[in-house]
Amino acid sequence: MLNVYTAHAGALIHAQASAGEPPAEGIIWFDLLNPTSQEEAWVEAQLGVDVPTREEMEEIEHSSRLYRRDEALYMTATVIAGSQTMQPESVPLTFLLSGACLVTVRYAELQPFRNVETRLSRHRPGTTLDGEATLLILLDAIIDRVADLLEAVGHEVDVMSQEIFRTDRSRSADTDFQAMICRIGRNNDLTSRARESIMTMTRLFGFLSSMGDYSEGESALRLGMLHRDAASLSDHAAFLSNKLTFLLDASLGMINIEQNAIIKIFSVAAVVLLPPTLIASIYGMNFRVMPELEWSFGYPFAIALMLISIGLTYAYFKRRRWL
Repeated sequence: MLNVYTAHAGALIHAQASAGEPPAEGIIWFDLLNPTSQEEAWVEAQLGVDVPTREEMEEIEHSSRLYRRDEALYMTATVIAGSQTMQPESVPLTFLLSGACLVTVRYAELQPFRNVETRLSRHRPGTTLDGEATLLILLDAIIDRVADLLEAVGHEVDVMSQEIFRTDRSRSADTDFQAMICRIGRNNDLTSRARESIMTMTRLFGFLSSMGDYSEGESALRLGMLHRDAASLSDHAAFLSNKLTFLLDASLGMINIEQNAIIKIFSVAAVVLLPPTLIASIYGMNFRVMPELEWSFGYPFAIALMLISIGLTYAYFKRRRWL
């Protein structure tokens, strides 16, 4: 899908365009979403640049993600897609800045793009909007999105911590620790993907700041602010990752405690029943001379003896605080 945008009165205007047709005038942003080869070729013909393929975007070498070719800047970062689903994924996102035009290449729907499109659709007289300004706004929106995800993970971590460590034993017994481990795993996955995205964005900021046109002025100030935001988010993501690891260990510990409690019950039951089993075994032996067999109260005597042995064993366990 090919989306193109022009600027008017400081607002972003969605223009109609398709491969093979003449472009609209004053385009500042070419947004390629799951582009076809015809759409890539059309954009390349309009700007005289080489749009990277998906395979090139997925390369992890620093030189393959951040470089300058002729007068165009190529910058590829990793962002999170599908964060609200059960299967979030990390996808590459390429920014290609050529003169006053911005080209973005992506293969997933991304919330920051929708936010920027909505935000920039309002007229702001006196504001100049071009490819560079749009790039900085997109980068800011991506960092904001990562911050929102980490805030959501932090809230979920607090909720899970309260569920795991609550002191009400009757309520804690109802905690499904298997489901809890799945929740911890999903949040840890989100945090890891956020850290990866922040790392690639930090490299992008450093590369862009090293370019002559962005090393001073308002652009340099905004990049510096974004760089500091990314650094603080990286520290927060590391803190959340450590806490999630702690919660995972705590959940496994709680599972072990529950299993030990169950085994303890069976062990105590077996030990308590040993004395009456011994008594029953003795009186179950087939000897001719056993005085108790002739007693009128022999059967009640044996039952009482069994109950007394159970009571004494149970009292001993309670006194030793094994129960």
